[in-house]
Amino acid sequence: MLRILIIDDVETNRFVLRNIILDMGHQPVLAENGVQGLKIMERITPDLILLDVAMPEMDGFEFCEIIKKDIKTRNIPIIFISAFDEAEDIVKGFEMGGADYVTKPFIQEVVRSRVEVQLKLSEMNKNLLETNRRMQTCVAEQIKQLEAEKKKILYALLKLVRKNAYFDEGHIERLQYNCKVLAQAMQLSPKYERIVSDTFIDTIEMAAPLCDLGMIGIPLDILQKTEELTLEEKATIETHPMIGAQILEDIKGEDDYNDFIDVSYDIALYHHEKWDGTGYPYGKSGNDIPLPAQIVALISAYCALTENRAFRDAYSKEDALQIIEDAVGIEFNPDIYGICKKIARQLR
Repeated sequence: MLRILIIDDVETNRFVLRNIILDMGHQPVLAENGVQGLKIMERITPDLILLDVAMPEMDGFEFCEIIKKDIKTRNIPIIFISAFDEAEDIVKGFEMGGADYVTKPFIQEVVRSRVEVQLKLSEMNKNLLETNRRMQTCVAEQIKQLEAEKKKILYALLKLVRKNAYFDEGHIERLQYNCKVLAQAMQLSPKYERIVSDTFIDTIEMAAPLCDLGMIGIPLDILQKTEELTLEEKATIETHPMIGAQILEDIKGEDDYNDFIDVSYDIALYHHEKWDGTGYPYGKSGNDIPLPAQIVALISAYCALTENRAFRDAYSKEDALQIIEDAVGIEFNPDIYGICKKIARQLR
């Protein structure tokens, strides 16, 4: 049994409509005006509303406007009640979102037909909305699964890079942790509080290790060389940002809107740019360098300095920070380094 709210200030009209609704097998709920109708709707949600236009206190148009503004009630079909000579009211009712109208004096067969049609349309709309909701949930789950698979592929490639380049076992974990700590500290800074969100922090933590993804395209004999690189070999090494960016662009796809891939792309392509514009591959400078790449550039330098390499032992934390400080304004953003220095004890 569906509930039909009948709002009309004329008692005779209410009872005529009530009898028609009862005869249809539905439950009529009666109100004398729009104010009373709203009070009733605080307790129940009708399946359809039969609404008179001309009423005291609150007319049908005012009532309709309130109903259509509320997300909980705006899909309830409204059939306006109008006299034969009130064509303007009928037009206005449709413009305000009314679904149909019935005219006075009431013809039972017409009222039944209009009500049945709107109830069927309303049921179809509800089913369509539910189908759409289920489809959106399904698509969202598929996208989530696809993103997870992409991350697995990228991290599998990254493990191969780490193995080939002889990175320390904990290099990836340290890079992720230190980028996260620095980003969290930046979030508390007035300069960056509106830029660095919780999502930004989570994303940069996951994306930071992909800075050297392009190393997978560098020959092993160069990656594993213990002597000083030749100019030609250095030039080859300097192609890895573009290789990594190309891999990320290919895995993203044309219609993919993925913040993780976008941030990873910026990090991979620009993490060797320098604050003064002398870096590579494009010579970007200052804040033309994407912020995630600026953060990873500084932390990547710190991690590299504090790890053992084939040609040297690891620097102490203090010495590493001093080396980085000497390059502030040349290689690194002074503001970011200032924040990094304050939380240096938290770095691994």
